[in-house]
Amino acid sequence: MTALLGLAQAMALALTFQTAPAPTEAWTWTLYADNGPLVLANEIPDTSRLRSTLECAPGSSIVRLTLYDAAPAQGIAVITSGAVSANAEIQPRRGRFQTMLRADHPVFAAFLASGNLDVAVGEQASPVEIDRANLSKLRRFAELCTG
Repeated sequence: MTALLGLAQAMALALTFQTAPAPTEAWTWTLYADNGPLVLANEIPDTSRLRSTLECAPGSSIVRLTLYDAAPAQGIAVITSGAVSANAEIQPRRGRFQTMLRADHPVFAAFLASGNLDVAVGEQASPVEIDRANLSKLRRFAELCTG
């Protein structure tokens, strides 16, 4: 009888693990600061899935912002963080677009403080949001980028 009860409990436990929902996708911010350019990527680790990247040659102060899975855009973007804004040219690429901004520009300083940046082209807006837990990675990226 005890063996049957133990077997029933083990089967119930096994069914619980089999029917548990799959974990949600784990998007995170990762700073790559080894050899080559600095990259701060909003990604699912160990996959090729990206939402956005910030890339900079160390000491250059020039940041290339790439937004993936963005609607096709061309022209001038308005980049905003808080009450500060800047205009930048959009460079369309396959399935994404890129723009450049300076790491020492006031809009980037506001981004460092808040973790929120908005890139608008016409009526289309694409937010870049870095949560408080990952703001230190953004600040480290900016420190290395500006040299």
